Amino acid sequence: MGIVVGRRGRTLSERDPEVAGILAAESHRRHTTLQLIAAENYTSPAVLEALASPLADKYAEGYPGNRFHGGCAYADLAERTAVERAQDLFGAAHVNVQPHSGSAAVLAAYAALLRPGDPVLALGLAYGGHLTHGSPANFSGRWFRFTGYGVDAESGLLDYEQVRALARATKPKAVVCGSIAYPRHIDHAAFREIADEAGAYLIVDAAHPIGLVAGGAAPSPVPYADVVCATTHKVLRGPRGGMLLCTEELAERIDRAVFPFTQGGAPMNVVAAKAVAFGEAATPAYARYAHRTVANARAMAEQLAEEGLHVTTGGTDTHLITADPAPLGGLDGRAARDLLGAAGMVLDTSALPHDSRGIRLGTAAVTTLGMGEEEARTIASLVGRALRGDVDGARAGARELAEAFPPPYPDPHG
Repeated sequence: MGIVVGRRGRTLSERDPEVAGILAAESHRRHTTLQLIAAENYTSPAVLEALASPLADKYAEGYPGNRFHGGCAYADLAERTAVERAQDLFGAAHVNVQPHSGSAAVLAAYAALLRPGDPVLALGLAYGGHLTHGSPANFSGRWFRFTGYGVDAESGLLDYEQVRALARATKPKAVVCGSIAYPRHIDHAAFREIADEAGAYLIVDAAHPIGLVAGGAAPSPVPYADVVCATTHKVLRGPRGGMLLCTEELAERIDRAVFPFTQGGAPMNVVAAKAVAFGEAATPAYARYAHRTVANARAMAEQLAEEGLHVTTGGTDTHLITADPAPLGGLDGRAARDLLGAAGMVLDTSALPHDSRGIRLGTAAVTTLGMGEEEARTIASLVGRALRGDVDGARAGARELAEAFPPPYPDPHG
C-alpha cells in the first residue's frame, strides 16, 4: 500500500504533532535569542528548498557517470553543478562535495595521504586545534602520531618558528594548519615553506574561514595547500556538510578516500543545496556580507574589551572572537556560557592559550539577519551586562534585538 495523502493529515502538525511541536519550539527559540555560535548561520530559503527536494530520496552511491544505482541522471547533474560552482568560486583544480561534514572531509584527507602510525603536526587542542587534529578521543589521535604546536604566550599569535622547529624535529608526513578558535588570518605561504622543508603534505582545515575566502574577506589557502578541508555551513551559509579542494594530482586519491573508503552514498539533496550555496556565494551581495561579517566581529571585539573581557590576540581578522571572562568576577568559560545562555545569547566555550577556557563568539549569523556594527557593539554590551550580574536586563535587551532582526522563516509562536 502506498502513501495515502487525503484532505486530512497532510501537514506535519496533523501527522506528527510531537515532532511538529519540537520544530516549532526551535523556530521560536531562534526568534527570541541571539545566535552567536561561530559555527552556525542561517541558510537561505533557496537552500532549505533544495534540502526538502525529491533528491532527498535518491540513492546515488559513486560519482557522476559511475553510480551503483540507476536513475541518477539528475543527481549527476546536481553534483556536477556543485563541483563546477565550487571550482569557480575557490579557483580549485578539483573539488569533492560529498563529505557529510568537516570531520568527514578531514578523515578522507588523512586516508588519502597518510597511513596509520604516520607522524603529523597540527595545532594543539589547547590552542584551538580541532578534535580531528589529534584528540585521543578521536580517530586522528588513535591512528596517527600527532605533535601539537602552539601560539606565542604573550600575543596569542601563531609561532611559526616553533612550527618550523617542530617540523624539523618530528619529520611529519603531513602538516595541518587551521583552527576552530584562532581569530587571525593564517600565513599559508609560511606553512607551505615549512611543509616543503619537511617533505610533508600541507593540509589546510579551513572549516571556519572558507566562507570568508569565498567572499574575498580572507586569504585563500588553495594556492598553497595540497588539500583544503572545509565545511559548507558556517559563514558560507550552505547546508550542514563538508567538501575537499585539492590539486589535480591528488584528485583520484581524494575521491577514492571519500567513496568507497570512508563513506557510502552522499545525500543528494544536500549536494544540491551545496550547489545553491556556492551560487549565492559567487554574488556581489555575498561579498558585501562577508566583509560586513568581519567588520561586525571587529566592532564586537573592541566593545568586549571595553566591557572588561580579555580578548585573545587583541582582536580578530575573521568572523570569530575568543575572550576570557575571568576579569568580570572570575567566571570561567563554562559558567559564562551558561550565564549568557540564560540571558538569551547562545555561544560556545573555547580553549585559551594559558590552560583555561573562555568563550567563543561569532558574527556570521547575526550579520545574515542584517545587523551591523552598532548592533554588534550592543551585543557586546549585553554580554558585559550579563556577566556583571544583570541577567534579566541583558535578556530583555537580547530579545528586543532578536525580534528586530528575525530569521528568514516565520515564528509559529509569534
